[in-house]
Amino acid sequence: MSVAISEDNRKVTTHRLFEMKQRGEKISMLTAYDYSMAQIIDRAGMDVILVGDSASNVMAGNVTTLPITLDQMIYHGKSVMKAVKRALVVVDLPFGTYQGNSKEALASAIRVMKETHADCIKMEGGSEIKESIQRILCAGIPIMGHLGLTPQSINKFGTYAVRAREEEEARKLLEDAHLLEEWGCFALVLEKIPAALASQVASELKIPVIGIGAGGGVDGQVLVMHDMLGINQDFSPRFLRRYANLYEEMTKALHAYIEDVKAGDFPNENEQY
Repeated sequence: MSVAISEDNRKVTTHRLFEMKQRGEKISMLTAYDYSMAQIIDRAGMDVILVGDSASNVMAGNVTTLPITLDQMIYHGKSVMKAVKRALVVVDLPFGTYQGNSKEALASAIRVMKETHADCIKMEGGSEIKESIQRILCAGIPIMGHLGLTPQSINKFGTYAVRAREEEEARKLLEDAHLLEEWGCFALVLEKIPAALASQVASELKIPVIGIGAGGGVDGQVLVMHDMLGINQDFSPRFLRRYANLYEEMTKALHAYIEDVKAGDFPNENEQY
């Protein structure tokens, strides 16, 4: 079924996301890490742009998200914010900037907000980071939560398998989701959990719940840009739908350029002064 993309050019805010959930309008969310791609994504009508710590993987070639630093996240956040006019921009707090103590967490969040001019931040975890979340929220900084498969904890999990299949972990996730809403988080990401559990969370919470590998019963969806555009050929989880094959298209263009240069066909008379 075809659904018209909104032509409403008003700035997307945390409150507008809440209104979208209330009227049953699904929320679209995608990652971006640089000015050029963020501009295209924003002009296409994306509701939310996530400056994700997945930049550690797709931009820097790291195996996990753990190596990326706060300074690097701020660099990416600044680049994205220069391009975006409409979408709500969320910046991930990277590993090690909020798990230690709440004062350090607040300092990290303040740096992100002041230096990038982003709209809000995202943090992974529930009750175990309660003090950090509450201190940041008390400072007036909006937080998007993240539960389920939390990539910053990959060394604890030891696998990228689906989370919360077992009753105890599912119960803990549901409790944490309610706590995040109670504390004042404006939205929640659920990653790689059973669709039925994600749907239950979305139905019980008033705040928007955005899924990645969490089924269609949530309030919106998020993917990594490089994955859905087919740039990253080495990542093919069940939940991913590729909307293009840019790896193949870019490779064809590069081959054509190389061939034209080698043959002396580029530049031609119309392409020089």
